[in-house]
Amino acid sequence: MKKRSKWMAAVAALTMLVACQNDEPTVDIEEEEQVEPVEDAGEVEASLPYTYPLTGVGTEEQLDRRVVGVTINNHPAARPQSGLTSADVVYEVLAEGEVTRFVALYHSQLPERVGPVRSARPYFIDLVNGYNGMLVIHGWSPDAEQLLNGGAADFLNGLYYDGTLFERSSERQAPHNSYITFEHIWEGFESRNYELDGPVPSLDFYENEEIQIAGTDGKAIEINYYDRNMVQYAFDEELGLYHRFNGEEQTIDDETDEPISLANLFVVEAEHRTLDDVGRRAIDLTSGGKGILFQSGIASEVDWENRDGQIIPVKDGAQVPLTPGQTWINIVPALTSVTY
Repeated sequence: MKKRSKWMAAVAALTMLVACQNDEPTVDIEEEEQVEPVEDAGEVEASLPYTYPLTGVGTEEQLDRRVVGVTINNHPAARPQSGLTSADVVYEVLAEGEVTRFVALYHSQLPERVGPVRSARPYFIDLVNGYNGMLVIHGWSPDAEQLLNGGAADFLNGLYYDGTLFERSSERQAPHNSYITFEHIWEGFESRNYELDGPVPSLDFYENEEIQIAGTDGKAIEINYYDRNMVQYAFDEELGLYHRFNGEEQTIDDETDEPISLANLFVVEAEHRTLDDVGRRAIDLTSGGKGILFQSGIASEVDWENRDGQIIPVKDGAQVPLTPGQTWINIVPALTSVTY
């Protein structure tokens, strides 16, 4: 594992942890079990009549709109991205090579602008369909094209709206410069006669009683995507949330400069197969497997299952609740790529 020459002060603890690891990444399971109480979670939401289904946060409004999933570029030339801080759930998954892409699901909040938007893969379609969502993309693989043109999901493709609904940023080079506003997203879906309102399945969240999370220390995490793409998460004790980093750079929103602040990090192991010389992959998102759930600075070894198209944490057959807030789900070929 490569050591970093420098780190930002916010992840000093992460540096010390990574430097102590052996060359072969392993999952640390030797530490004494911890139980982390979260005393005030949900107290504010208790008096509110509704709850956002994908964040567990209380609200005064009941939303009828469908989920919108956007495929967002994570190539170094595409960072920092726009709109990630507003997503309810973000899947991070490999496309070709070692660089990941994001499938960001929007429901409770809609940013003004999102991007850079990138092309679809078949498993991106599956992830969005699990939430009765509509998919925003710019391009597609041959298999994804066949599926979408065959009616696999409602979608909006920048290939057909480049320069109209989708705009190219002059500050970046293609294919890392395609952006779209949510005003144009709704305009595009309406022009395609899609139903914009519909049910949204709810994830399982801790309720108002005191949250008890059992596990080992999980305050500093690194995910190694084939030694070329290093993703880190560092727990902020004051906020009770995780911040995300790619290499030495903190993940922030390019529009607002706000850092990503997530409540749940779920890392899941899924079978990856290379399909062709280009490096396109098939990823098994249905069979289930092992996972690690990070909440409140605590790591819990769990399983994952695909229930109605959603990847959820499970322990002894029961769904493990999430803490209210944003959730990131990192899909990896093997949990040996995870250190914490």
